[in-house]
Amino acid sequence: MNLQSLNALYLLELHALYSAEQQILKALPRLINAANSAELKAALSAHRDETQLHVNRLEEVFEMHAERTKGETSAGMESILKEGEQLLKAHADPAIRDAAIISAAQRVEHYEIALYGCVRTWAEQMGFDRAAHILETTLREEENADQTLTSIAKSTVNVAAAHRAG
Repeated sequence: MNLQSLNALYLLELHALYSAEQQILKALPRLINAANSAELKAALSAHRDETQLHVNRLEEVFEMHAERTKGETSAGMESILKEGEQLLKAHADPAIRDAAIISAAQRVEHYEIALYGCVRTWAEQMGFDRAAHILETTLREEENADQTLTSIAKSTVNVAAAHRAG
């Protein structure tokens, strides 16, 4: 790996995001199927559709830079998703499982928020205004998804899970 410029780092992280979004698309159906709360299922389903838009936007950014997408796997996202998968495999009351799903999904969101924030800022600093705008749009959607999960957790899921405490 040769990171001799901010542009090289920017492209490297864009590839990591692209891989992460692809991995998330594959993982979301399992989370949706495992969720008990109708509100959580709906939020995860909506985010699955939004994630496809994120992939499409990243492809547009790659085109702007005459860059091809790579088939590499984001090790960071792979690890986060593996932890989430372990939570899903645990024997749990449905309310507790929903709390675990939110925890796993928020880890994913926080990873994405961090990366999108960095690449958006770098795009701005390098004068890639159109790319920065596209990345900012996705960053806001990731932040909104995180806020939605927090709201669901606080209003229903964590309340139900707390009543199952043993």
